[in-house]
Amino acid sequence: MRSRSMVALCSLVALAAGAGGLSAQGRADSRPGLAVFPIWNSGSYGQDKENFDALQKGMAAMIISELAANPGARVVEREELQRLLEEQNLGASGRVDDATAAKVGKLVGARYVVTGTFIDFYGDFRVDLHLVNVETSEIMKVEKENMRRDHLFDIIRNVSQRLMKDASLPPLPKQASDARMSRQIPTDALTYYSRALLYQDRGQKDKAIDMYNRALEVFPQYAEATEGLQRLKTS
Repeated sequence: MRSRSMVALCSLVALAAGAGGLSAQGRADSRPGLAVFPIWNSGSYGQDKENFDALQKGMAAMIISELAANPGARVVEREELQRLLEEQNLGASGRVDDATAAKVGKLVGARYVVTGTFIDFYGDFRVDLHLVNVETSEIMKVEKENMRRDHLFDIIRNVSQRLMKDASLPPLPKQASDARMSRQIPTDALTYYSRALLYQDRGQKDKAIDMYNRALEVFPQYAEATEGLQRLKTS
């Protein structure tokens, strides 16, 4: 099954070679494309396993949100990447390696892909991310961050800012930068949001809606949770 998936993937890559993002007017979008893959749990302790499974998706989604705030980047939507991984039977049973991620990145017109792992050892939280060049599969930069789990959003924001620099993106406009820096999303809200994404991808709509609502109870200003809830209710 894995070999057939890789053959299909390589065929799609060949068809997509040279393809990039298009603007609303149909013109090629020259901004560098970035695709963020799930951030895999590399062996964590001290929380419900479901929370760790969920954070693989939630951390990636929040990194996408942070990167997408930069108008100089074209960031692939999480749902688009998830659909492609499911179609190719990739990532269902384990971590997608950097070389495979680069091949998938070509399908969505990305210039770079972000892969990585996290480990939570009873509240001591560490993230290791790779910025990979899609054309060469070369790891351009490795970013690491280590804090207490209570500061999970700070970890996400810090590594996202460094990824922007690594990808040679322009700095955020001051107003946008100040707005992003002033946000403080509680870890509990981020965990509920992550579980909403986990259940959403499993097709468990009612459970996903419940988790979105719990995230908003903890942090009513959680824009990503509000948007996710609205999209799910209208889907």
